Amino acid sequence: MDIHVVRPGDTLYRLARQYGVPMDRLLHDNRLPDPSQLVVGQTIVIRYPVLTYTVKEGDTLWSIAQAHASTVRALLRNNPNLQGKDLLYPGQVLVIQYQDRPQGVLTVNSYAYPWIDRSLLTATLPYLSQLTPFTHRFTSDGTLIPPDDEVLISAALQSSVSPLLCLANLDENDRFSSQLAQQLLNDAQAQDRLIAAVLDAVERKEYRGVDVDFEYVYGEDAANYAGFLTRLRASLAPKQLPLSVALAAKTQDDQPGRLYEGHDYGLIAQAVDHALLMTYDWGYVSGPPMAVAPLPQVREVVKYALTHFKREQLYLGIPNYGYNWPVPFKEGNRAVSVGNQEAVRLAWDRHAAIRFDETAQAPWFRYVDENGQEREVWFEDARSIQAKIRLALEYGLHGVGYWNLDRPFPQNWVILASTASIASQV
Repeated sequence: MDIHVVRPGDTLYRLARQYGVPMDRLLHDNRLPDPSQLVVGQTIVIRYPVLTYTVKEGDTLWSIAQAHASTVRALLRNNPNLQGKDLLYPGQVLVIQYQDRPQGVLTVNSYAYPWIDRSLLTATLPYLSQLTPFTHRFTSDGTLIPPDDEVLISAALQSSVSPLLCLANLDENDRFSSQLAQQLLNDAQAQDRLIAAVLDAVERKEYRGVDVDFEYVYGEDAANYAGFLTRLRASLAPKQLPLSVALAAKTQDDQPGRLYEGHDYGLIAQAVDHALLMTYDWGYVSGPPMAVAPLPQVREVVKYALTHFKREQLYLGIPNYGYNWPVPFKEGNRAVSVGNQEAVRLAWDRHAAIRFDETAQAPWFRYVDENGQEREVWFEDARSIQAKIRLALEYGLHGVGYWNLDRPFPQNWVILASTASIASQV
């Protein structure tokens, strides 16, 4: 696999000839909306097939996989043009194997909202080990409030992906509530009621594990939070179901700030099976322009986490989004969220060249909007994703976890499948 960074004068036809691959394969692997609209600084992923198969009448993905000692999921990953579906026709050429040599095995999880586009979900599921519908809420007395998760669970199970039940301390306004968490964490009866409801939902809906995402927990409740996780894990143990937790990206035990103080890495490491490090949002909606997940800062979080957790407990968080800020930055200014594929289209529309910060390992660009306001955009591309996946493999982490699946980012999945073997769960 190669990652080409577009230069002035590049065309897709020229790149196909330069790298010796068919142009339609570049289109399929990168899902380019318009092949004539290449942006200077944009990344193009090039993969090299070493074994292909021409579909015959009566073939199915299952029969082709069996004949080549492969799996349907592997064929879907190798052929993103199928968009996760068994839509074959005679004469169609499928890739059975690429030159890529995966550098390790990763369990791949992603959060998704119930309203995710169904075609996007179908196309992405072959790259996942787990899917976490976001999210179950609860009341202060421990009553569980479920999302509309049936379609996501069914799609996951049909694709041999393990669905995880997510539990978050969101209030009625869908905001993380310190007070709601505190009420639960200081009420044993409410915890009993909530844990019983979670176990019932897991069994009825065929969830394969539980993920807890309590954010902005008060520092005074840190021990109680770890205690709640311990109780929940003990309740799941007879069913042999894992408990994971999403953690603020800390770099020291006594890190100040309401986001961090309630997450005691030392206590939580003993209370859960796995932990997702939320290694993103250094660049955030109300802060100054910068990379969302700069690699040096991400590395420091991983190094700190490994002083408390075993490497096989940890997932590295990866953002599937960027931000667009007005510049120069002023207090009170707010960025708007932007999808990674959307960012490249914006650069094309605004005639902006994409730059790359070698230290942060992240792409960015500036442009002037229709009101004459200069703006700065940071996002993710094939290079930044490859750097993060390699970091997870370098430290031997259990896996990677994405926030979230709801925006298309085709290059991410090609890079992931080229760099790591994706663990099977179901």
